[in-house]
Amino acid sequence: MGLLGAALRSAVWELSLGRRAGPGMSGLKALVRRFYALQEERVEAYRLFDEGHRAYLQSSPDYDFVRYRQLVHEITQAFNGISKEVIELKSRLHEEWDRPDLSEHMERIQEREREKLELTARLQLAKQRALDHPENESYQEETQELKQRVNKTIEAINEILQDFKYDSEEMEETGERE
Repeated sequence: MGLLGAALRSAVWELSLGRRAGPGMSGLKALVRRFYALQEERVEAYRLFDEGHRAYLQSSPDYDFVRYRQLVHEITQAFNGISKEVIELKSRLHEEWDRPDLSEHMERIQEREREKLELTARLQLAKQRALDHPENESYQEETQELKQRVNKTIEAINEILQDFKYDSEEMEETGERE
């Protein structure tokens, strides 16, 4: 899986360190930091996905589908790994740290991330149709509509992340569980 695989293996190792941190603020902070790191990994995976799709479209009209299919496979594995880890973090925040507020934010982010991935896949298909059929304006319109929906979803994710940040910083200010 290349760089993404190495990042995921590193992530699992870091998470296991967070588990050994034991009770106290440092363990909770480690979970919060890990969540932010996972979100950064998602951003990087999307960047690679977009780059790969642009390269795929540039191979038109004889699309290099084999290479693109491999990219989709690797990105899917990366997103699955990230999602599994976020689900585990969410569970630990709720059950071990009694932080259902942070857990709920993570759940909402997961839902929006699923929506973003679906919209991104639909957008990529729309871009290819628009490229293959430039005379059909409905494909151009579909592409623009999907871009707007992706952007709105990103805005929603960022708003939830702000709530998560506020609530997680609040715990530091109040000295919760020190």
